[in-house]
Amino acid sequence: MIARHSRALSLVVILCLLCACRSRGESPPEVLLRVNGRSVTLKQFKEAFEKSLSPDQALSAREKEDLEHSFLVQTIDRQLILAEAARRELSVTPAEVDAALQIYRRDYPPGTFKKMLQARGTSLEAWRGELERALLIEKVVRQAVDAKVTVGKGEIAAYYRKHRQEFDRPAQVRARQIVVKTQAEGRKVLALLQQGEPFAEVAKKYSLSPDSEQGGDLGFFGRGEMPPAFDAVVFSLPKGKLSGLVKSDYGYHILQVEEHRKAVHLPLKDVRERVREKLHREKEEQAYQQWLQDLRTQASIEVNWSLLQK
Repeated sequence: MIARHSRALSLVVILCLLCACRSRGESPPEVLLRVNGRSVTLKQFKEAFEKSLSPDQALSAREKEDLEHSFLVQTIDRQLILAEAARRELSVTPAEVDAALQIYRRDYPPGTFKKMLQARGTSLEAWRGELERALLIEKVVRQAVDAKVTVGKGEIAAYYRKHRQEFDRPAQVRARQIVVKTQAEGRKVLALLQQGEPFAEVAKKYSLSPDSEQGGDLGFFGRGEMPPAFDAVVFSLPKGKLSGLVKSDYGYHILQVEEHRKAVHLPLKDVRERVREKLHREKEEQAYQQWLQDLRTQASIEVNWSLLQK
């Protein structure tokens, strides 16, 4: 589905910012925006916009004005979609909110999720409320747009014929590496391997590269994807054999090839699902933008531009 989760996350951020800056006990605020009866005040919008900017972001007056206009358009679109959800009488259950909240929390190390909320000036309760709205938006988009998009077999075949070069896979190797700082260290590690120590275990113990956790596994790669010194070695190295020490800007490498793949042209049956997903994403995005445009055309939208220009 079209960037659905990233769309929901951006909605949470904007909705949460707008919610966090609501004031209480003040005189009636100046309304900047009305969309199908839903209103956003100038104070809400300005504070939300400022919070959306990076603290260290240096912007010219023109750049800031452009970003503010873009933020206003996003705000209008979200209000339009929420109004459409109400028209369709859609809702989100507490169980759906709980499940989504758990997914978001997984992205944060223990104890940091609460700090993130504090940094944004909101509470867990407020965040849940805005997450619920974001899920509601996702639900109405899924019903109004995504569910109506289909990709036929003929479209897949036509794309494959037109873009055949995309499915030419060059010769590749799958290799493991161990990276050490000095030549002396490299010789010691190479000696251990020559004595029969398992490559993956030695990589986990001695390699400086982040892939050491995977036993030095680099996966499959073609010519030009790794440092030139690698290409000169791995594509002629027999499967299972050890290289000597290979010098690069990162240190000294020891390489072992696990598999060679010949250059091939992938047949349609092997890439059908990949093409279907690509076309589906593209059609969903086009349908989503058209749907939004239709909502804008049919909506009652009022913007007090004189307030924004103060």
